[in-house]
Amino acid sequence: MNKGLQVAIDGPASAGKSTVAKLVAKKFNYVYCDTGAMYRAVTLEVLNQGIDPNDEKAIAEIAHQVKIDFEPGESEQRVFLNGEEVTHAIRLPKVAENVSAIAAVPEVRAEMTKQQRQIAEKGGIVMDGRDIGTTVLPNAPVKIFMVASAYERARRRYVENKAKGIDTTSLEDLQKAIELRDKKDSTRKVSPLTQAADAVRLDTTNLTIDEVVDKISQIIKKTQDELA
Repeated sequence: MNKGLQVAIDGPASAGKSTVAKLVAKKFNYVYCDTGAMYRAVTLEVLNQGIDPNDEKAIAEIAHQVKIDFEPGESEQRVFLNGEEVTHAIRLPKVAENVSAIAAVPEVRAEMTKQQRQIAEKGGIVMDGRDIGTTVLPNAPVKIFMVASAYERARRRYVENKAKGIDTTSLEDLQKAIELRDKKDSTRKVSPLTQAADAVRLDTTNLTIDEVVDKISQIIKKTQDELA
């Protein structure tokens, strides 16, 4: 028996997907699956082992070997890689700079997609990423495509990084990095970043987090009523 709906939230880097997805999941008592963290964890392991980011065969082997777990935390969801907490390590600049290339490896996406679908089978889940509504959960009854201007996304990441004390990258450089990430994600051959035909596009540039959560919650409730 399904415990709830599958909710797919997609969008470009730093659009606020994870923050909103966590709050929406909590509001509906749904499970939250951070797919981006899964790709970041694989990337971190690749870097830790000194593997060339262009060695697709070695990267694919890593993807099949790693064990990624999530645990709830007081302020944020904790991420574990092979039993070791990597919650903050996966957010470091070196990971951000390489994750797009690692995530574009076909076998990596296939393995992560397999794991994500298994997590979502019972429903009652909010999953965010870049290809959830198009590839991972194409039949999800609720699909959201969150967007925001590159400047606003860079500003948000800058503030977040300063608060965590993990990065000193300038706002200008962050915006350039985000624009480059957008280009890589939208032009890659495997599961490129694109809006699903039946997804609701939500521009969050001038919206608060609470306003975004409220809009998505209304969509979920409406869908629940329609399917009841």
